[in-house]
Amino acid sequence: MNNDLSVLIVEDDPHVLLGCQQALTLEDIPCVGVGSAEEALERVGDNFAGIVISDIRLPGIDGLELLTRLKARDRSLPVVLITGHGDISMAVGAMQKGAYDFMEKPFSPERLVDVARRALEQRSLAREVTSLRRQLAERDSLEGRIIGRSPAMQNLRDLIANVADTSANVLIEGETGTGKELVARCLHDFSRRHTKQFVALNCGGLPENLFESEIFGHEANAFTGAGKRRIGKIEHADGGTLFLDEVESMPLPLQIKLLRVLQERTLERLGSNQSVAVDCRVIAATKSDLDESSKAGEFRSDLYYRLNVVTLELPPLRERREDILQLFEHFLQQSSLRFDRAVPDLDNQTLSNLMSHDWPGNVRELRNVAERFALGLPAFKKSSASGSNQGVAFAEAVEAFERNLLNDALQRSGGNLTQASLELGMAKTTLFDKVKKYGLSH
Repeated sequence: MNNDLSVLIVEDDPHVLLGCQQALTLEDIPCVGVGSAEEALERVGDNFAGIVISDIRLPGIDGLELLTRLKARDRSLPVVLITGHGDISMAVGAMQKGAYDFMEKPFSPERLVDVARRALEQRSLAREVTSLRRQLAERDSLEGRIIGRSPAMQNLRDLIANVADTSANVLIEGETGTGKELVARCLHDFSRRHTKQFVALNCGGLPENLFESEIFGHEANAFTGAGKRRIGKIEHADGGTLFLDEVESMPLPLQIKLLRVLQERTLERLGSNQSVAVDCRVIAATKSDLDESSKAGEFRSDLYYRLNVVTLELPPLRERREDILQLFEHFLQQSSLRFDRAVPDLDNQTLSNLMSHDWPGNVRELRNVAERFALGLPAFKKSSASGSNQGVAFAEAVEAFERNLLNDALQRSGGNLTQASLELGMAKTTLFDKVKKYGLSH
């Protein structure tokens, strides 16, 4: 059944069915007709976006039972019942069970069109609300894990939400410490594969002679020391997600074998000639430019293109300084809770250093700084200060702090400037000017 908004008419009288179809078609309302409730149930799948108009008296399953079964599948599905003369009490009972409306035979084409249009409008609105609620839930969950208000991070969250529930392979590019595994886990957790395994393998953390056994598995006695069968990472990820970190360091001979697995969706354990079917989504991460590596012959270009269906680029922390304070406060809260310490106040010097530091270790380094600060230790060495740049950095830090403060107040007030100004103890005109200065939405 087409998933676009349409009308499914269930009527065993071919003449009545044809008349209904003609009336709706003349008004440009898409419709499909069937002669039984059984056929209707086959056509209405989980993603059915239309409405159902059904006669009550049908051969086999009647319209009332059809209503009960359809509403059990989707409570928001509008079902309109057609009744014969004398069935009004039955129709009223059906309305109490969730029927959208009923029409008594004989009914005019105008009546049919009017009821169908109203039901389709309600269906459209209900689906839009459901979609918005799902998007908000996903966005809120992602915002709690992929932190940052910078355009780069907002775009990253949008991309994750867009591709998470697909089978497309993903290549994550970013410097060390930018959060590549976190993004990979989000892609897994927000997909239909989330009930299965997320299997992570660091391609740079194993010697080459053990790598093949680790990723493909082996049979007992396949080599010296192989006392029993071992299921490899790919097979263990069947139905779920395989995350290959530092994929650029995978030995070239194993790249060929991995490519074959991705192409054929089967593998052979070491010491076995039997093919094992596997279905796992592959997410790879790299801190190198694999395109350049493939051109230089250091990485197989065919594997690169197989992995690079979707590319997610993680910006370094120095390129999204507006996120530094929000991230630091997040890590500081977590660290203070873990160490059972009160959350310390952020002094001006630390604030200045946070904004002026280059963050070569990216988010991972920032987390470590927050942990030291939570323990009451110096967050930075004295050499971390940038000398002549401290004045500029402090001004940037103050602006970033103010921007975050205003944005949080606006979110709590639902964008109400009057309420936010009262909370902040700031004149409404001053707040308006600052909202405009920082480009905040309200």
